[in-house]
Amino acid sequence: MLDVPNPTTTETAFDLRKEAEAAGITSTLQQLEQELIGLKPVKNRVRQIASLLLVERMRQRAGRASAPPTLHMSFTGNPGTGKTTVALRMAKILHGLGFVRRGQVISVTRDDLVGQYIGHTAPKTKEILKKAMGGVLFIDEAYYLHRPDNERDYGQEAIEILLQVMENQREDLVVILAGYGERMTSFFASNPGFRSRIAHHIEFPDYSEAELLFIAELMLQERGYRLSSPARDALERYIALRRTQPFFSNARSIRNAVDRIRLRQADRLVSDLDRMLDIADLETIDAVDVLASRVFNGGAAADARSAKP
Repeated sequence: MLDVPNPTTTETAFDLRKEAEAAGITSTLQQLEQELIGLKPVKNRVRQIASLLLVERMRQRAGRASAPPTLHMSFTGNPGTGKTTVALRMAKILHGLGFVRRGQVISVTRDDLVGQYIGHTAPKTKEILKKAMGGVLFIDEAYYLHRPDNERDYGQEAIEILLQVMENQREDLVVILAGYGERMTSFFASNPGFRSRIAHHIEFPDYSEAELLFIAELMLQERGYRLSSPARDALERYIALRRTQPFFSNARSIRNAVDRIRLRQADRLVSDLDRMLDIADLETIDAVDVLASRVFNGGAAADARSAKP
């Protein structure tokens, strides 16, 4: 909750750079830039929200009090596009500016909120809300809370409790709903109470092939590996094919691919125990380590299933 200043000690001038640095906005936005490749529209929206909150805090201190801004959000996009990472950074910004008491993010799904029998849902939902109070509650795949095809489903009870808390305690809890774009649109249509309480809808685009290749190279670099030129070409082909297959999860699938490439490289090196290895052998990924993927040899569906999160 934002502290309301003493009206007798209002301020009249503000150093924007110092204000942003003191609240941690500058460092948090830089961290977000380093953590996530691309996603320019998302980063721009986060920056805009941070700017709004920074100005709101200065207005409070200047005695220009106004109603606290609505901070509940919706993050829509496919898996592996950075929604959880952005939620963590958003919580840090909110905490630095004093809009939440704690910079924590409690991440949950339907199973954490909805019970399996009568009288079970309310205690579960209220316990989660108690843990999240003062910070951010991140509800992934939020549309699963609503299952209209199941008459014995208890998700509606959790929804009603959430809506009440989002309205009555919005100064002490920020709720972020996340999930696939189309499903979230249907969810909001079925539950207009959520849409009316959410001020910020942020769409997370899929990564381009070039961005995914860059992400893969960074992941390998962080682990002490490098791609040979043929391996880089093979990985570029792999990404183009993998993006068209089922269960593709953007950066998450690329991380899984990197792990399997390392596995195949290690197997290749250890297959000849009489061989002497040098540093270049240990750190170089060759084309064969990439091309051995089932994506290239007719087992694409199986490879996709193995990458399913």
